[in-house]
Amino acid sequence: MERIFVKDIKIEEQKEVLVQGWVHSIVNLGKINFIKLRDKSGIIQLVVEEDSIKGIRNEVAIEAIGAIVENPKAPSGIEIKVSELKILGEAYYDVLPFEINRGKLKSKLEVQLDHRSISLRKPDQRAIFKVQGEIEDGFRSFLKSKGFSMIHTPKIIDSATEGGSEMFTVDFYDNRAFLAQSPQFYKQMMVGAGFERVFEVGHAYRAELHNTWRHLSEYVSLDVEMGFIKDEEELMSLEEEMINYIFKGLSDTCKSELEMYNIILPEEVKIPRIPLKEAQDILLEKFNKQCPPGNLDADGEKIFSKYVKEKYGSDFVFLTEYPISKRPMYAMPHESKEGVTRSFDLIYKGLEITTGGQRIHDYEMLLGNIRKFGLEPDNFTFYTETFKYGMPPHGGFAIGLERITMKILDLDNIRQSTLLPRDIKRLVP
Repeated sequence: MERIFVKDIKIEEQKEVLVQGWVHSIVNLGKINFIKLRDKSGIIQLVVEEDSIKGIRNEVAIEAIGAIVENPKAPSGIEIKVSELKILGEAYYDVLPFEINRGKLKSKLEVQLDHRSISLRKPDQRAIFKVQGEIEDGFRSFLKSKGFSMIHTPKIIDSATEGGSEMFTVDFYDNRAFLAQSPQFYKQMMVGAGFERVFEVGHAYRAELHNTWRHLSEYVSLDVEMGFIKDEEELMSLEEEMINYIFKGLSDTCKSELEMYNIILPEEVKIPRIPLKEAQDILLEKFNKQCPPGNLDADGEKIFSKYVKEKYGSDFVFLTEYPISKRPMYAMPHESKEGVTRSFDLIYKGLEITTGGQRIHDYEMLLGNIRKFGLEPDNFTFYTETFKYGMPPHGGFAIGLERITMKILDLDNIRQSTLLPRDIKRLVP
């Protein structure tokens, strides 16, 4: 008999099925007992005779064969009257690290992460990653429909992709190498190689000395790079369209998971585009909030997001025209607005989830900008060589997968949306 998942069980009286999973809970009523069996898809009630439950306790892995019976009092309206019950995986614990079959986990997040594979047995915890998987699937399918090619770029590199000190070093055959902060240079090179439109889903690494609710040392970056663009407005339009596509997909495929977190996604997302300087002026004039030069700090992002929500009815806002001094050396300067670039950030519910913009595509201009940033062009020959042979106007953006997951579900900490987090204090499990 072939195994059937709980979600696929239909009301067919007396039809026998085989189910496998973990014991979620047991109710002992003497001769008749009820076991709730949990698999990856859901929970179903088993009706078991007294002799069959010897050695059975919570979280033991079991297999059951029995007939489907309708029972309005059962959690799903049906149950299985078990004829055969077998233990597949014994449990050897004295005490569970926390209760899995209750409501919300009350233990501290650090304790949950210490026992991550156990905390993920809770359906609401695993639901986070069902949503995350669908976000990634939507990202891939949308871009493929737009003619983008999927690529995979190196994560062990010779030099910092965007400069800076926040790099993890690696001993690469007695040579000093680094873990990539971003696939930026490589995805630009692939545009110039003739792919024109590329995307990547891959890990990125930041040796940031932060231990906050929004920082990770290893995260998944959803990267996009697009050739033959007019300007950064085209990129923002692409991302807005993509977010609408992803949200529609989530509404269709993750209804129960979204309901667990009381989330209703908007039917249509329209994202206002506001220059950074204008946003800073609004914060100062309306909220007496002084922001650092050329950026919004974390509090500024939250305050401005609330303002945008009230004024525009949007959880999203594009901040545009970041200063040259606050952007990497490949960012395209705005030809008609002095001192700013054709770049943007996307803020979602008070958190930056995207950085993007148009890149410099002219070889001589790029070399000049590298020098302006106090860098040596000869150190970037592997990257700049592509630009000698007719690089088209291009640009792109990157989305933090854990960040967008966290904000969609209104989670408190980015580690909740990370399967096995790596941060300044955590290297295991």
